[in-house]
Amino acid sequence: MSIMYVTKETLEQMRAELQHMKGVERHAASKAIAEAREKGDLKENAEYDAAKEAQGLLEAKISRMDAELATARILDASTIDTSKVSILTKVTITNKGTQKSVTYQIVSEKEADLKQQKISVTSPIGKGLLGKKVGDVAEIQTPNGKIVFQIDNIAI
Repeated sequence: MSIMYVTKETLEQMRAELQHMKGVERHAASKAIAEAREKGDLKENAEYDAAKEAQGLLEAKISRMDAELATARILDASTIDTSKVSILTKVTITNKGTQKSVTYQIVSEKEADLKQQKISVTSPIGKGLLGKKVGDVAEIQTPNGKIVFQIDNIAI
C-alpha cells in the first residue's frame, strides 16, 4: 500500500473511527452472532448468516483502516511550496471553454469532498494540476472529455 498524506485532523478522525469500530462495533457484531446462534439450527438460520457476514465486513474494514493508518503521513501546511500545485494547496483555475473560475484545494483521497471544494490528488483534475505553476495551462482528460484549465492562483 502506498503512503497516504493527510492532515492532522483527518488522522485523528481515522484513529477515532478505528477505535469505535474495534471497541463498539466489534462487540455489537459478536453480540448479534450470539443472539442469532440462540435461535436454533445454524444451517437454516438466515439471521446468523447475516450476522457472520456483517462481522466479516467489519473485520475487513478494520484491517483496511489499520493498513491506512500504518502508511499515513501528516502534512504540515507551513512546509508547502506554493510556487506550484501540490497536495494541500488551494488552486484557482479558469475553464478556458466556459471562462468560469473555481478554487479547489488538492487533498488526499480520504479528505476529498467536492461540496467543500476539496478534490483528490488522485482524481483526473487533481493529477492534471499537480506540478503546474501560475499562468500554466493544463489539458486534462476527464470522463466527460478533455478540459483546458488556466492556473490563476496557488495559495495555502
